[in-house]
Amino acid sequence: MNPYRADALNRRLFLRHSTALGAVALSALSAQGQPGGPSFRLPVAKAKRVIYLFQSGAPSQLDLFDPKPQLDRRRGENLPESVRRGQRLTTMTSGQATFPTAPSMFKFARHGKGGLWLSELLPHLATVADDLTMIRTVHTEAINHDPAITFCQTGNQLAGRPSIGAWASYGLGSENQSLPAYVVLTSFGSGRRDDQPLYDRLWGAGFLPGRHQGVKFRNTGDAVLYLSNPPGVDPAARRATLDRLAALNRQHFDAIGDPETQARIAQYEMAFRMQTSVPELLDTTKEPRAVLDAYGPDVARPGSYAANCLLARRLAERGVRFVQLFHMGWDHHGGLPAAIRGQCRDTDQPTAALLRDLKQKGLLDDTLVVWGGEFGRTVYSQGALTATDYGRDHHPRCYSVLMAGGGVKPGVTHGATDDFGYNVTENPVSVHDLNATILHQLGIDHEKLTFKHQGLDAKLTGVEPARVVRGVLA
Repeated sequence: MNPYRADALNRRLFLRHSTALGAVALSALSAQGQPGGPSFRLPVAKAKRVIYLFQSGAPSQLDLFDPKPQLDRRRGENLPESVRRGQRLTTMTSGQATFPTAPSMFKFARHGKGGLWLSELLPHLATVADDLTMIRTVHTEAINHDPAITFCQTGNQLAGRPSIGAWASYGLGSENQSLPAYVVLTSFGSGRRDDQPLYDRLWGAGFLPGRHQGVKFRNTGDAVLYLSNPPGVDPAARRATLDRLAALNRQHFDAIGDPETQARIAQYEMAFRMQTSVPELLDTTKEPRAVLDAYGPDVARPGSYAANCLLARRLAERGVRFVQLFHMGWDHHGGLPAAIRGQCRDTDQPTAALLRDLKQKGLLDDTLVVWGGEFGRTVYSQGALTATDYGRDHHPRCYSVLMAGGGVKPGVTHGATDDFGYNVTENPVSVHDLNATILHQLGIDHEKLTFKHQGLDAKLTGVEPARVVRGVLA
């Protein structure tokens, strides 16, 4: 047998060319290329796009968003067992003899008409408090970074499932045929430069068609590798090469029927269009000086959080469906006061500038902005507690997430935690609930946007019940 044909004779092809069983398999495989029926679209979509500012490493909600002034008089006291309730701890603190209560050393104040509580570390966000919605009671199933970020991104702690941006691309497609529907930007924080790594699978398409995976713009060197033509190859030669490749790939698809072949053709064509669209996107020289200054001095440094926030706005106005920034450096097991100051210097001014920039350009109303990490931090100190220093371990039971624009109710604080900031007391919000709410604002019913995988109607929000957090919706 021809080796090419032998390779092609896989399980998929066998089922496709069988009789009754093949017909069943073919219908299932064909269904994989389409969202789970037209009924997944809601009558109204409040947001056309999402900018997700993911703070990788887990910011301390107790030092930024959830003040507990009553803890000052309990400083150094062992966390009561009645509060901890035997809940799971990481191996980094499970062996500690005591769990000394560590009140935040930072001052809090109310801001805006809604009286939103914010730390003194966030003076710029304080100026846009009336545009912010705070959810104080997000909780997660994971206690370590990689499974927790994977869970936030895909709805499952195990790697290999589609990311939230891929689901949005799959359900809604793209408004710009010259840029990907899902773009990822990463930056290194100054709070902890050796922080947890990020893996490209976090923005992968999983079992969805490959064209829905996120495209990462690199934070050093060329934003997209191999986008430029090599020396001696002009655009006309590149176009001719792609035409010949497309013809060969169509022949392969006609013979085998693998939908990934079509995805490959589409990605080659997208890359060709990006040779023009990406340089234009990255060229910020025509931005007004006042806009650049608003994002802070780091905006001139490619790959910084500030530069990425500006690019996020430029991507949004070009119709990119899902933009996700990952800012590393929030994992503060020790030396938290100094490290969190650095992280807030990185992020506070650019985040506020992004919201004002979107609002000024009329984009905030239909752009949902989300700010948050993978879990929270403990109220007790990891390691020694001193007058000027402490650390905090991972805490999955409650943490805070900010939202703005895209049809959410501004100036609202949703949910409450106990006096130690350890457990949820009002309006718990699971990660699945948060993701369901993001999809809802995009006009997607999270229960009905499905994909046939291993005999199941797989979806972002998993099999357990998830609900839209209507208390934060306008």
